[in-house]
Amino acid sequence: MIYVTRRVEFSASHYYHNPNLSPEENRSIFGKCNNPHGHGHNYTLEVTVAGEVDPVTGMVMDLKDLKKLLEQEVLQLMDHRFLNKEVPAFASTIPTTENIAVEIWRLLAPKLVFGKLHRIRLYETPDLFVDYYGD
Repeated sequence: MIYVTRRVEFSASHYYHNPNLSPEENRSIFGKCNNPHGHGHNYTLEVTVAGEVDPVTGMVMDLKDLKKLLEQEVLQLMDHRFLNKEVPAFASTIPTTENIAVEIWRLLAPKLVFGKLHRIRLYETPDLFVDYYGD
C-alpha cells in the first residue's frame, strides 16, 4: 500500500456557538471564539490517499486530479468564507477544526475515483492539527 498526500491552504473565519446553550454558557465554554463577528484562521489541509501503484502509470493516482478535486470541493466552498454563514454544513454544526475535517472527508471520500481516502489532516495553526481517518 502506498500513501500519497497533497497539501493545500485556505483562509476562513468562523465562531463557536451552540444555540442550545445560554449566552453565558457559550461565553464560558468558547471564550473569545464565541464572538458573533467571528475570527479567522489560515488553514493547511493535507489529504492522504492510499492505494496500489498502477503498473501502467506507475502512480496511485494523478496528483493533478487530486488537486482539482480539492479546488472544486474544498477551496471553492471554504476559502475566504465565513463558515457559519456561507457553508451550509456549518449552519447547524459548530465549525471546530474537528468538524471541518469531518466535513472535508464527507465531501471528498465519495468523489475519489482512484485510491481510497486514508487521512485528512487539518492544521488550524502551525502547532494545532486534527487527524481524521473516517468513520
